[in-house]
Amino acid sequence: MAAPIPLTLVEAPPADRWQRRLTDLRISVVDRCNFRCPYCLPEDQYPEHHAFLDKQARLSFEEIERLARVFAGLGVRKLRLTGGEPLLRRDLPLLVSWLAQIPGIDDIALTTNGTLLPRLAAPLRQAGLGRITLSVDSLDPVIYRQLSGHRGEVAEVLAAIAAAEENGFGALKINSVVMRDINDAGVLDLVAHFRGTPHVLRFIEYMDVGTLNGWQRDRVVPTAELLARITARWPLEPVARLTRHDVAERYRFIDGGGEIGFISSVSAPFCGDCTRARLSADGKLYTCLFASEGYDLRALLRGGADDASLAAAIAQRWQARDDRYSERRAELRASGNDSRVEMFAIGG
Repeated sequence: MAAPIPLTLVEAPPADRWQRRLTDLRISVVDRCNFRCPYCLPEDQYPEHHAFLDKQARLSFEEIERLARVFAGLGVRKLRLTGGEPLLRRDLPLLVSWLAQIPGIDDIALTTNGTLLPRLAAPLRQAGLGRITLSVDSLDPVIYRQLSGHRGEVAEVLAAIAAAEENGFGALKINSVVMRDINDAGVLDLVAHFRGTPHVLRFIEYMDVGTLNGWQRDRVVPTAELLARITARWPLEPVARLTRHDVAERYRFIDGGGEIGFISSVSAPFCGDCTRARLSADGKLYTCLFASEGYDLRALLRGGADDASLAAAIAQRWQARDDRYSERRAELRASGNDSRVEMFAIGG
């Protein structure tokens, strides 16, 4: 591991052009995935022979840990490990153990499809992983299989949830991307399953991330529609967000059955509160989920830049940030501006 660096490498944490501070970093540790979800990595667009990043092209754990320390010095307090499927990265608990030792980092989370979690939950917990988000788009075995690109089984994700529970992860976030006429009929089944548990089910509007998923607006099921469906069965009441930067609108069941959330990037964009940066597996810094290009930090790392130079480059990039894609979606799509980084490269 790199030697500790000062917690503040600049005079003040950088703010972008909309005065959004940098507080969260999502780190893609690998671009590979063992699923082929149609909203992210559809099989017909990236078949088996597609050349994903090789070991040399990916950031090493040492490079990731060093960059995470620099980001912590700029005000980042939350790290989330993503992919692709992050559990495909060999020895991931080792990286978690290094990240957990970085001064200033308060929270380390992981987003996964869960297939490999039963054997990794214990070492990840021991290494210092704090939270897990699991993707569960349906509880119907046929639809779940379809939405995984015919590579996943409902039984596997249920086993992943059990493994997380057994290893002390407590309340999980369960993410479900809802697509009209594909899995929206199963929304109430998901709610019924997770009601009464400590886990928080979150419905995500189908987004036009990347350029491969053939996004169509009429496939989006707006939060307001889902909320009406669920409330008609189980009355809900709104809950205040923990911080203004949280992406999910929170609701709880009036009968005490727990909490659910909604992420409404299409119908109710939240760009104005976004404090997230994304680091791709090949070391590019993206300042928006819908960005068209990233800033190459790997070149700086491998070119001999010191920590102060890395911090200055990141701060400069963040201060120039003007991203508001979700708020400007219609305008940008109408202009033909369709160049966007693919979701599997930066983990959503």
